Amino acid sequence: MNYKKIFKTRASRSRMLKLLRFVPDKPMVKLQYRIKTGRRLHLKDPKRFTEKLQWYKLYYRDQSMIQCVDKYDVRSFVKERGLERILNDCYGVFSQAEEIDFSFLPDRFVMKDTLGGGSNSVLVVRNKNTITEDKLRARARAWLNKPWRKKNSGREWPYYSGKPRRVILEKYLDGENGDLIDYKFFCFDGVVKYYYIRTGYSKNHNAGEIAFYTRESKYLPGVGMDYCNTAKQELKVPPNIDEMISMAEILSKGFPHVRVDLYNIYGTIVFGELTFFNASGYMLFSPDSFDLEMGECFHLPPKKTDKD
Repeated sequence: MNYKKIFKTRASRSRMLKLLRFVPDKPMVKLQYRIKTGRRLHLKDPKRFTEKLQWYKLYYRDQSMIQCVDKYDVRSFVKERGLERILNDCYGVFSQAEEIDFSFLPDRFVMKDTLGGGSNSVLVVRNKNTITEDKLRARARAWLNKPWRKKNSGREWPYYSGKPRRVILEKYLDGENGDLIDYKFFCFDGVVKYYYIRTGYSKNHNAGEIAFYTRESKYLPGVGMDYCNTAKQELKVPPNIDEMISMAEILSKGFPHVRVDLYNIYGTIVFGELTFFNASGYMLFSPDSFDLEMGECFHLPPKKTDKD
């Protein structure tokens, strides 16, 4: 089923998910997995990476994950791991839109919803003179005024812990030739197994292309995901990739799985974010066998509840 043909806009899909918020997590996750992947979800004996991500949502509760998904609080986590040097410059974090003094910001900066996900929770300002302060404040207010929900659309529990939303302002990162390249490391039990490089998406989050690599930086031609364009050829691996892998493993230690996102700007490594549920676990891999290959790396821990 191609659900996007039925619900053609993001807004219509969002409204439908809101109407279904009363459905308990387990049946809702099963329903969404079936609709988005076309497959039945096996939770008793999951094999695929995408299946194990659904199990991870439902049955694993590590309270430190709440800190890690918050775009401001995760900075303390990175410092605690001894990697404060890779944090991007932060101009401030705010609970009220009226508190923000935009006059002291540089011409270029990035504004983010601390508990948001995807391109709708990030505003990149490349020239402060092209946008009014009223519009910036209105965007911040829209994020801050989002009603707290007991459950989000993907049923990713760390995001609905009850923690209040805030707005964080950070330094604008300018990549080589204007292309901010993203490096995303898939870590399992503190070890990087795969990573991908993403280029060409800076001005359009849905554009660009990705190339997958093993931990040893062996290029995997043809491996990709349905929500990104797969690179037709190998992308450039930075000379300090081993240092990036080491940092990703430091940050991922103690988690059964987490994706660590880093940037590498003229050799300077900068922290991006930590993601526990890549694409909410609803992506389709190409080839399909790669979903199973990734799944073999994901050793599910004992079930861990909120009480634990």
